[in-house]
Parts: sequence; structure tokens; C-alpha cells
Amino acid sequence: MSVQNKRTKKDPSQMRHGYTTGSCATAMTKAALQGLVTGRVPEEVTIYLPIGQYATFKVSAFEEVEGGIMCETIKDAGDDPDATHKARIQSTVFYSKEKGIHLDGGIGVGRVTKAGLPVPVGQAAINPVPRKMILGVAQEGIEHYQINRGIDVVISVPDGEEIAKKTLNGRLGILGGISILGTRGTVVPFSSSAYMASIEQAISVAKEAGCQHLVITTGGRSEKYALKQYPHLPEEAFIEMGDFIGFTLKHIARQKIPQVSLVGMMGKFSKLARGVMMVHSKSAPISFEFLAELANRVGVDEETQQEILQANTASQVGEILQGNEAYFESLCKNCCYYALNHMQADIKVSTSIYAMNGDCLGKAENIDKLDENDWYRG
Repeated sequence: MSVQNKRTKKDPSQMRHGYTTGSCATAMTKAALQGLVTGRVPEEVTIYLPIGQYATFKVSAFEEVEGGIMCETIKDAGDDPDATHKARIQSTVFYSKEKGIHLDGGIGVGRVTKAGLPVPVGQAAINPVPRKMILGVAQEGIEHYQINRGIDVVISVPDGEEIAKKTLNGRLGILGGISILGTRGTVVPFSSSAYMASIEQAISVAKEAGCQHLVITTGGRSEKYALKQYPHLPEEAFIEMGDFIGFTLKHIARQKIPQVSLVGMMGKFSKLARGVMMVHSKSAPISFEFLAELANRVGVDEETQQEILQANTASQVGEILQGNEAYFESLCKNCCYYALNHMQADIKVSTSIYAMNGDCLGKAENIDKLDENDWYRG
């Protein structure tokens, strides 16, 4: 099923849930350990998920390797357009000379190179919940089969390095492959939780890297403009927040970052300028009345105000008023004031708004306090 077809489904409750890479790796660890001990690899295994339910996974392939057994399953992300959908998730289990359970990542599982993530630097990018799940089924197997020796568990994703190019792993300092993720065990179609978690992690990585100034953007195009505007800042300082402006600002405030710059386009920032902190197109329509009244406040003539009211998009309003420095400065200041009000923190805020062609329409820089006389609340 294509992403486009999935999006036409009207009732989200009818969409099929999938399973995380962590659940797949856990199930294949259970299967491989069983195969190692008994000499017979099961066709399928059942595990208990953090969400509080059981799930059964098919073993799509297995192989005897030197001193161990590898089991593989094909990840099913359900109706979610997940980058790891249909990825081959493998676990290879060996007997170890050392007592205990030793877990590591193999081919296609990234390794952490920057501080600030829930996994220490140098370790395989297997997040805490999947790590606990994998170690848990391994311990169950040791007890069930009364194994009195240690085991090594290696999680691999053969195409992981290629898949990782579609993720934020590189920016987060996870190199060489994907992360083994999941807190519930299941994937909820079109859930925002994974994206929000990546924002939170990116802010933590930036903080640990010593960044005192973060630049948050609404997407790839605005980030491209931001990189040109702030070429002196390190890669970690740039964070794509998507539609989650309020969520991102709150986490920046919690990390006590002293300076933040918001860089975006007219559409989403015209919403922020009137206090909207979740700027998805469906949840927050453009208010042309707000944009026209703001124009009135800076002395734009009535004929132009009527053009604004008749516009089809915020980008069109940007074109109508391009070159009017007072208007875009006012719009950017309003973004800064609402950001400061939302964060309630000692922080300097800047806002830059760009046109689709890359022209900077206007800026407001280093605003650190609310000005009730200048702040238009609509």
C-alpha cells in the first residue's frame, strides 16, 4: 500500500498497527536462543510487549553461523509510512566463554558518537526499552533451558546503513545504521510520538555538545536557508521541529539554552505570530483577517489590506507585502513575543521569515522581554 493510499483512509481507528524494531529484535533473540539450545529453529515465537499484550512473529529466515544461530524477521510497520517498514531485523545468539548476557549491535545498527542520547557514547544504538526486552527474553531462555554458561546476542539490520539516510540519525551522532527503538512495542500509524522524541533527543545532543544558540526550523527548505544565515553554528545547533513549535520551545527552555532562532516560511509563521503553537495545516488554518489587521497597524493602505483578505495562501500575502520591512518586522516580533510567553524563560529569541524563493522577508533579533505595547494579540 502506498503512503498516498494510506492517507486517504478516513478513520484512523481502522488503520493497522505494526511492530517496532525493538520488538522484532526481541522476538528473533528468543527464536535464535531456542534454536541454539535445541537444534531446532521455531517457525514463529511469541513475546510480551511493554504495552501489555502478546505478539507473535514469524521467523522468515535462519542460518547457522560459526558457534551460533541467526534468526531473521521482516519488520511490519502496519499502515505507518515508517522508514524501517519491511526491514530485515536479525538476532544472532552465541554461547560465550564469559558468564552473563552480552548484547551488541552488528551490521546496520548504528553506534552512538555524541552525548545526550539515552544510550552512552560508544555503545550500539539499542534504546533502553528494547535493550531491556532483549535481555529479558535472553534471561528467560537461560532459566528455562538451565543454561550454565554466558551468551552473546548481536542485533543486525542488513540494510540499516541505507535506511539510516532517511532518518535523523546522522545529525544525532548515530553512525553506521539505524537505532533499535520502541517504548510500546507497537507502531501507531501516523503517530507524532517518534518525531517528537527525535526533537527531544536532538535538543539534548545539542546541549551536551555545548551549543548556546539553537536554530529551529519547520522543514528542509527553511533549514537550508537557516544554514546560510547562521554559518558559524555547528551542525548540532540546527533542529527541524516540523509543526511542533510549542513542544520544541518548551524543551529548549527546560534545557536552559540561552538563545534560540526560529527560521521558517510565511505559512507556518503567520500562525505562530498569532499564538498557535501546533501549526499543522489541518489543526490551524491561516487567519487572513489577522494578517490584514497587522498590516493596518503598520500603515499599509486599505486597498492592499483588501488584497490580503482575498489572498489564497500566506505565501501570497508575503508576495503582496514583499519589501515592507515594517510589516515583516512586526510579524517576526509577534512570533518572538508568543515564543517568549510560551517558554516563560530567560532566553533571547529571534525570528526570520523567508519566501519560497529564498528571499528573507524580514527579521526580529534578540528579543528577550515582552513588550505589551508592541505585541499584537489579534
